[in-house]
Amino acid sequence: MMHNPLFLVLAVIFSSLVIPSVTGAKASSSFSVDLIHRDSPTSPFYNASLTSTEILRKNALRSMSRLKHFRSLIDQSAIRSALIPSGGIYLMKLSFGTPPVEYFAIADTGSDLIWIQCLPCGQCYPQGSPPFDPRASSTYKEIPCGSDTCQALPRKQCTNTNDCQYSYGYGDNSFTVGALSTDTLTFDSSNGKITAFATSIFGCGHNNQGKFRSPTAGLVGLGGGPLSLVSQISTRIDNRFSYRLVPRTSSSSSKLLFGQEAVISRPGAVSTPLITKTPPTFYFLSLEGVSIGDKTAQPDSSHRNIIIDSGTTLTLLESNFYNSLETIVKDTIGADPVQDPSGTYRLCYGAETNINVPEMVFHFSGADLRLQPVNTFRINADLMSMLIVPSDSLSIFGNYAQINFRLEYDLQKRTASFAPTDCTKQ
Repeated sequence: MMHNPLFLVLAVIFSSLVIPSVTGAKASSSFSVDLIHRDSPTSPFYNASLTSTEILRKNALRSMSRLKHFRSLIDQSAIRSALIPSGGIYLMKLSFGTPPVEYFAIADTGSDLIWIQCLPCGQCYPQGSPPFDPRASSTYKEIPCGSDTCQALPRKQCTNTNDCQYSYGYGDNSFTVGALSTDTLTFDSSNGKITAFATSIFGCGHNNQGKFRSPTAGLVGLGGGPLSLVSQISTRIDNRFSYRLVPRTSSSSSKLLFGQEAVISRPGAVSTPLITKTPPTFYFLSLEGVSIGDKTAQPDSSHRNIIIDSGTTLTLLESNFYNSLETIVKDTIGADPVQDPSGTYRLCYGAETNINVPEMVFHFSGADLRLQPVNTFRINADLMSMLIVPSDSLSIFGNYAQINFRLEYDLQKRTASFAPTDCTKQ
């Protein structure tokens, strides 16, 4: 893989920077917030006219677009953020400023910077509520250009007043530009407790255009880079966070948990190392193979790293690896597959066909994860389609595969832990 000089400089900067932790009370914080799937009835994006088939296909297309952008960031063919603005799958609520003003934002493990639309707006997309007004917050401050925090940005410039201006571009020509700033971020925990983090670093976006959609006012980066929410508050949350994703048909909310609430302490949990790579945004695991019964598909040595991502719907496997797995699935099921007319899915069966979807075991380094049919197949109109598809490059462990697991990220031990869970009851 070729790396341009700018990429190497950025890699050194990101690996060596220590961003000051968020100030405020020194006590550890333990809290949880609802994660709202964009297509659930509780989502502000909910469209009752869309069928489950239309929703699934839209999310599948977002998965492929997300793969393309992840690849561009890693290959550094362009310096871009990894997020696809219209592809955010889960939303969360949080408040900015003093007094706090609440907004919906995209929660994303595949990006770092927290940003929100701000006044005055040079260009702002409609979001259904007024953009954040920094002049109305008594705790708002802009970050100076020469600070280490400013240097953590991949793209920046100094203003005439020596403030740090960030610029994030996206592959679909969407963009956000504004002032790198600090203010208090406040979360209303699911248990009724309010948790606030003073001097949190975020982008106050004054020019934001493209495929962003109302009512989201911005995004919350949960990636591994120094500007992400979890990196900023790491010492306050004991260096750990977790989430649990409910099935799409559930009326319950998924949850995002921080600190001691994130800890998995139940039988059946398995752990695998988080692999540190450049850029540090992504959470990589080592996938050694996938088994059905006594048959195992294995990737070659150069394709064992897989990104685990909450914002990608499908699971994508490098093509040769996928082909080996597809052969095993076909042999195990035995019925004749049918073609998906939309071309979205590679392996489908007639929905009326009486097939038994097999359990798949994903063999991560040191951890065998047993996926049930809810994780791997779904009825799509008159088809039963496998939610695993081939990729010409990166592999991604998507959010369907993570349903009904409690997933903990320990950022100090550098591990990801899974525990089978009925997430509708937890």
